[in-house]
Amino acid sequence: MKTLVLLCALAVAFCTASTVFTPVKAQALTTPPETPVAGPVGSTTAGHALTREDLEPWLDGVVPYALKVGNVAGAVVVVVKDGQVLLQKGYGYSDVSARTPVSPEATLFRTGSIGKLFTWTAVMQLVEQHRLDLDRDVNAYLDFRIPPAFGRPITLRNLLQHTAGFEDHAKNAFVAPPYRTSIGDFLKHNIPARIFPPDEYPAYSNYGATLAGYIVQRVSGEPYAQYVQRHIFAPLGMDHSTMQQPLPPAFAQDMSKGYRLGSEAPLPFELLNIVPAGAGSNTGADMARFMLMHLNRGRLGDAVILQPATADLMHRQSFQATPPLPGFALGFYHEDRNGHDIIAHEGDTNLFHSDLELLLDDHVGFFISVNSLGRNGAGGTLRNLVFDRFADRYFPAPQGAPEPTSASARKDGALLVGDYQSTRRIQTTLLSFVYLLGQSSIAMDADGTLAVGGIETFGGATKHWREVAPFLWRDTVGHDRMAARVENGTVKAVWFDETVPAFVFQRVPALHDKRWIIPLLVVSSVLLLVVALSGPVGALIRRSSGRNLVRTPARAWSARLVRIAAAADVVFVVGMVATLLSMASSALTFDASTDWIFRLFQVFGLVGLFGVLAGFWNLVETWRDKVSSWRVKSSSVLVAAALVCIAILGIDLHLLTWSLNY
Repeated sequence: MKTLVLLCALAVAFCTASTVFTPVKAQALTTPPETPVAGPVGSTTAGHALTREDLEPWLDGVVPYALKVGNVAGAVVVVVKDGQVLLQKGYGYSDVSARTPVSPEATLFRTGSIGKLFTWTAVMQLVEQHRLDLDRDVNAYLDFRIPPAFGRPITLRNLLQHTAGFEDHAKNAFVAPPYRTSIGDFLKHNIPARIFPPDEYPAYSNYGATLAGYIVQRVSGEPYAQYVQRHIFAPLGMDHSTMQQPLPPAFAQDMSKGYRLGSEAPLPFELLNIVPAGAGSNTGADMARFMLMHLNRGRLGDAVILQPATADLMHRQSFQATPPLPGFALGFYHEDRNGHDIIAHEGDTNLFHSDLELLLDDHVGFFISVNSLGRNGAGGTLRNLVFDRFADRYFPAPQGAPEPTSASARKDGALLVGDYQSTRRIQTTLLSFVYLLGQSSIAMDADGTLAVGGIETFGGATKHWREVAPFLWRDTVGHDRMAARVENGTVKAVWFDETVPAFVFQRVPALHDKRWIIPLLVVSSVLLLVVALSGPVGALIRRSSGRNLVRTPARAWSARLVRIAAAADVVFVVGMVATLLSMASSALTFDASTDWIFRLFQVFGLVGLFGVLAGFWNLVETWRDKVSSWRVKSSSVLVAAALVCIAILGIDLHLLTWSLNY
């Protein structure tokens, strides 16, 4: 019993320390680790003139050094201005072993979710042809049905703004060769749950974008990839772009290799089932033409992709979750900064990381793509950092008087203190446990500023936020902002400039807070591990001492069954959690290849579930036994409670579930 108490105390101490001092970073609250850059970074008070003569040497000082430090193989950067290409340049290698340099005209990069802009542009083409209606129930265009929820239909406008309310979905989005399925089959067999009413919160959804692409396919009568090729790429002269997978032979030889690290061997060409959500392969030069078309309100030369009014509608902000921070347009999201009207979209595969930014009033477009994940995620850092420095160098914020701290800073800040989760999350399926670990927290410092777990400066220091207006905070060492939507004294949403408007953060309900769930899960597992080991360890001790254990047959059997159930629960919890964390941290695909592993550990979970009955039987027999001490009787209560806890948490966290569709 003393050993049991000691182990439980150690488990509680371990969980408490982990929760308080080493929080798991949330997927969207995390700023990637610093990627140092060389060369001038510009002024925030007096901008440089955006000329090729200034831009090229500046980029030559920034990008190559960042590639080297981040262990990134190669990058392409394109800047357009006033209807012309100002600069397009490759850096590093598209094939490290062959020493093939990146060419902006010839080298194809995977542009990830920037490909959604092709889908959204296609949708808007059909809208202006009156073949699609932005506000009609999407079920009217489908050959299957999105189940009803919240008494309100999903519309195309919801899909473009990511306000359909879908939970996130991971399985079979990226797949290992050769498995792929049609867009329609993927959508029909992987419908995610709707966890928000439409139009209430943004919750970024690859499924929603894929659904929109399928609607384009059905209404136009053309396969999705063919539609984009015929109606967007070909008219714009984007001759080195495709949505096809695997790549046609004409493109394969020019495709950049994809790397985890530039110093390692390349990995295979990534395959996606969610083609309309981001399966594009494009050169930097082709992306220049796409940017010029949108900056010119739908026209490039003689090619008219969209009518000016349609392009304006697509670019105009239409959904704002937490004013005054920018929100969503139709497909693009607003990333307004320094007083400039900016629409944008980032794109990520597992290996490629891209960013497209259009400064509408300045007639400037910026595109960057890198072909490596990089050291500590340096690829994503690099693409964001280069544009941030670009914007501050050439389009700085106007100089003004410092903003005073709001008089309501402490009162408003106190409302925000607590734990938060992203609206882009998996909530009802197997991966919900991983998203549970991604919860973060907001705390108030002694000076009234707020600190958000996981949001850090590029140097790794925690950012602090000072309230400058009611429910609007500014980074104390930068110009990023944080805003909160508060209704009747309740925080409904929190959002940050440095995250895109595709998701906001909500307070975690008390019943789903990792601060008590994880410690309870660990403590229960440790206690059951002790119980499982008590049988063989006790037998060895009794054999060496020559002592016999006297029990009634009923109590002996109940104790034996409890040990079996305890061992099964430990295998279940450790196996499921280890598999999930391994997949989340290192796997390139979430597909059916791991289903048998989950099913194997869930068999142990079922044994533990039925073992709850053994736990209560053992409790009754122990308390009926007149020779049992109070310590032994109390221990039987703890064991029964631990079995119940694992059973409830296993079901509630969807570790023990019939469906493996996540």
